[in-house]
Amino acid sequence: MKNVMPRVSFVVIMLMLTAACRQSVEVVETAVSIPTRLPVTNTPIPNTPTPAPPIEQPITPIPLAQPANSRNAQFSGMAWYGDWLILLPQYPGFAASGQRDFLYALPKADILAFLDGELAGPLAPSPVPMETLDVKSGIAGYEGYEAIAFDGDQAYLTVEASPRGGMMGYLLAGRMQPDLSGFVVDTTIIAPIPPQATLSNMSDETLLVVEDAVVTIYEANGAAVNPSPQAHLYGRDLILQETIPFPVIEYRITDATALDGDGRFWAINYLYPGDKGKLRPGDDRLAAQFGQGKSHAQSDAVERLVEFQYSENSVTLTGAPPIQLELAPGDARNWEGIVRLDARGFLLVTDTFPQTILAFVPAP
Repeated sequence: MKNVMPRVSFVVIMLMLTAACRQSVEVVETAVSIPTRLPVTNTPIPNTPTPAPPIEQPITPIPLAQPANSRNAQFSGMAWYGDWLILLPQYPGFAASGQRDFLYALPKADILAFLDGELAGPLAPSPVPMETLDVKSGIAGYEGYEAIAFDGDQAYLTVEASPRGGMMGYLLAGRMQPDLSGFVVDTTIIAPIPPQATLSNMSDETLLVVEDAVVTIYEANGAAVNPSPQAHLYGRDLILQETIPFPVIEYRITDATALDGDGRFWAINYLYPGDKGKLRPGDDRLAAQFGQGKSHAQSDAVERLVEFQYSENSVTLTGAPPIQLELAPGDARNWEGIVRLDARGFLLVTDTFPQTILAFVPAP
């Protein structure tokens, strides 16, 4: 009997230890058990509204009488001379078979009266005899006038030419008779404007009169064709003083308004889809930043106005949203002339395509 009790105690102790271990394992397993599914919630996901496209500005055509309404007028520049709108044909002798050259002058009062419904169209610009003193024979490869700007009676013009070996631009001076009886182009100085790219039919098509200088701006300033664009500064004696940086901007710059009191101006920024192969436009940063209007989003054409800031050291973008024009069905409109019309907006004119159009664009 002495050996029985210890064996029984040992067996009992082992059974008790085994039971305790099982309880510990069950407790651990229960403690670390993690659900495999998260509870379902009904919190809605907020919707991000799509920004509305920019509003495009409509144009109001201003009908012109003959010969100004002809496609052959090819108006390539426009500027105010006092209260007269001066229209510059690319070939000023178009209406007289080259025997006489003319500018065309339209009174601001008539334009305002038409827009206010007080005067019926068409409006008849007055021809201003233009003495050119053989500009055509003095410039090799002459291809007509491209821009005009006034400072009082003094005027400045650019001419485009295609001599052998490429394109060239030229800057000339002129003077208007105060009674509009005549306009004389001074050919004693014909200042060359070097092109900034090897592109056909491209030259300096924009003029600004700034203090004691005249600024010319090249037509093509896109990254692929002109990665470091420059504006040319000429003295009033038509001697080139310097160049200043101009922004890289896709498509064409075809004309600009005069500077306002803060040195700002609006320029036409235009793309005819057929020019894409020549201009090779890259990313449109303005469209990416400000969006495209309804008709622009459905077309390869671009018809818009862009605001710039002039300073002595550079020309820069102001950051204002472009004014996009409501595109017309069919062909793009080759806008090549622009002026401000007081605080109302702008006047624009086309060069040939799809026809001669003088139009009012309201300020947004």
